Amino acid sequence: MTDTTLYKTFAAVVEDALSELVASGDLPESTTFERVTVEPPRDPSHGDLSTNAAMVLAKPAKTNPRALAEKITPKLELHPLITSAEAAGPGFINIRLSSTAWIDELKTIDELGASYGRSGMGEGTKVNVEYVSANPTGPMHMGHCRGAVVGDALASLLEFAGHEVIREYYINDAGGQVDTLARSAHLRYREALGEEIGPIPEGLYPGDYLVPVGQALAHEFGDQYAGTQEAEWLPLFRKQAVAKMMDLIKADLALLNIHHDVFASEAALHEAGKPAEAEAWLRAHDLVYDGVLEAPKGKAPPEDWEPVELPLFRSSKYGDDQDRPIKKSNGQWTYFGADLAYHFEKASKADALIDIWGADHAGTVKRIRAAVSALTEGAGREVPFDVKLVQMVQLMRAGEPVKMSKRSGNFITIADMVEEVGKDVVRFTMLTRKPEAQMEFDFAKVVEASKDNPVYYVQYAHARISRSLRKAADEHAITPSADDLDRLGEDELGLVRRAAQFPREVEAAARAREPHRIAFYLYDLASDLHAFYTAGNKDTQKRFIVEHDWGLSGARLFLADAIGQVLRNGLGVLGVEAVESM
Repeated sequence: MTDTTLYKTFAAVVEDALSELVASGDLPESTTFERVTVEPPRDPSHGDLSTNAAMVLAKPAKTNPRALAEKITPKLELHPLITSAEAAGPGFINIRLSSTAWIDELKTIDELGASYGRSGMGEGTKVNVEYVSANPTGPMHMGHCRGAVVGDALASLLEFAGHEVIREYYINDAGGQVDTLARSAHLRYREALGEEIGPIPEGLYPGDYLVPVGQALAHEFGDQYAGTQEAEWLPLFRKQAVAKMMDLIKADLALLNIHHDVFASEAALHEAGKPAEAEAWLRAHDLVYDGVLEAPKGKAPPEDWEPVELPLFRSSKYGDDQDRPIKKSNGQWTYFGADLAYHFEKASKADALIDIWGADHAGTVKRIRAAVSALTEGAGREVPFDVKLVQMVQLMRAGEPVKMSKRSGNFITIADMVEEVGKDVVRFTMLTRKPEAQMEFDFAKVVEASKDNPVYYVQYAHARISRSLRKAADEHAITPSADDLDRLGEDELGLVRRAAQFPREVEAAARAREPHRIAFYLYDLASDLHAFYTAGNKDTQKRFIVEHDWGLSGARLFLADAIGQVLRNGLGVLGVEAVESM
């Protein structure tokens, strides 16, 4: 972790210049700098850095941005590493740095190594990231994959940015689908005992993945539950089947190098009386009342509909369009009631909550946000809560859709995907688009050796660097050297400019909870590296290794090694390997 990387260094320089203007009376004493930014200009030809300081501070200074910029620029130009500072447009300030500034950053990358880009932004705050949380009724399939990768990459990103992260999986093991699982497992248990079961009855899970579950149950219990009443075996088989499904799910996730810290059980939540505790707390704070649920809107209610008094959570007080029941008319907890209690539990152990949900849960977001806001605010400790919605992925094969049916047990599992294309391809590809955007996963395209395949393009950039370093050491006995870094030219320093953006990209991605930004950044860095490398094919003087000029070669290898380090650091955040050869 460091606060001395280039953008933070020059953000401090800008603040020093502004502080001088406060001292001279050109800015009010009450001036704060929270809205002042220092970032790369949109057009690189405008300079190395750009600040909005004059734009955001002109109003409190009772002047126009351009006039304020003219007061700021002379102070910036006094800095030894700033070659020019110019007011542009309506009041932006574009800054050009000396080559020394970029060479210093190159040395910083080398010095910090695997820590380059790490941040203290999170200040150790504890963030609970809940992701996957699939029903424990079968193996992990493609429908779970994108959310699993997004959640895991987000957790790693937040850790890299200085947060303490809890990776959590919520096991939905209290609903009717778990009873269906138990009945399906019992059928396979009878099959394992030699009974001819015929076609799987409608309503049960037909997948062959339950065959070994039935065999294990037969091995453990013999024929003890073969002819008994359902009431005798259902609770036991429910527990056993869920445990075996969770073992399968954990093994599937491990293929993607995804591991959770906490597995929270919905059934255990009910057994511990947590929903009832939450209801009591909510009633004590006038957030639950007994009322009649409104009739369905927009259409006539069903003939058998009748008003029933239910305990309702005041979610409309927090932006929901109506109050929501936490119990059903039969006294059972609604899914919302259990979910409310679950989030209350999580909020007691973390400083912030993030849930990764499928886009089909969009309708639930508002009410859960309302619940978390009410519970935490009422407890005197408001806990920020964010939900990231992840769209489904359309599987393709050479441009043709892959047809699947979970109902028939015919679906592509995560294990299938990893076996066919590899963990790194799956992980990186899932992060090549914003999670809320639709995406296609084409089994043919994701393994193409082309610029159009982002994971190949980024990994190949690292492999090219590794190959150059090996060649230099094996054929010329040259290693990276900082002795002649002043010989690096504009093309080389352009690579440093891109690499130097990594720490700010990490912080921006962590603040926005958007790990895909790192994937986008790595693609841009790889593109710059490939362009530099390709130039050497036409002009031997532009190669990393220049024959008989070992000083320049050592400097360029130092640069290459640093770019490789940034690629490794970024890929590490995404859980993707930086390969040495391809």
